[in-house]
Amino acid sequence: MTGIVLAGGGNTRMGQDKAFLTVGGRRLIDRTVGVLRSLFREVIIVAADPFAHLDQDCALVTDILPGTGALGGLYTGLFTASDDYAFVVACDIPFLNRPFIEYMTSLAAGYDIVVPAPPDGLQPLHAVYSRRCLPVIRSLLVKGRRQIKELYPSQRLLRIEPEVLNSFDPGGAMFLNINTPEDLRNLPPD
Repeated sequence: MTGIVLAGGGNTRMGQDKAFLTVGGRRLIDRTVGVLRSLFREVIIVAADPFAHLDQDCALVTDILPGTGALGGLYTGLFTASDDYAFVVACDIPFLNRPFIEYMTSLAAGYDIVVPAPPDGLQPLHAVYSRRCLPVIRSLLVKGRRQIKELYPSQRLLRIEPEVLNSFDPGGAMFLNINTPEDLRNLPPD
């Protein structure tokens, strides 16, 4: 399995590149790549400006179809991945839970997508995807559709239910993401 970091967002609400924000003394991109490097032999960063990430020891790619949002980043990551499956995560999730990622990846066989389903909604940018999704993603993008969840109805989908999520993360921190300066200020202690 490949680890893919989506680091190409517009950062409009934050006002700066979220990948380089610091949490617990480490940049978000360093935290994320560090966890993925400990789990996967291949790690890919998909970024609007891959040159900004030259200090990372992983593959760097830019969107095949620029301006297509997270779905376009997912497409690019899966397209360039060497493996049939990939764990895909946004760069702005500071509290990745390695045991939970290992659990998710262990469930991938027989599914196209493995996605956490907490009570507040699916987590498409903290999920496992198969390369079998590529044709459907491309079709959505060609039609101007950019929502990752639009991919789900046509795929073999495994939802990881709240009870399981709580067993790995009783405090509910593993899906917290940083979109605004207020989100950054309100993060729990590392």
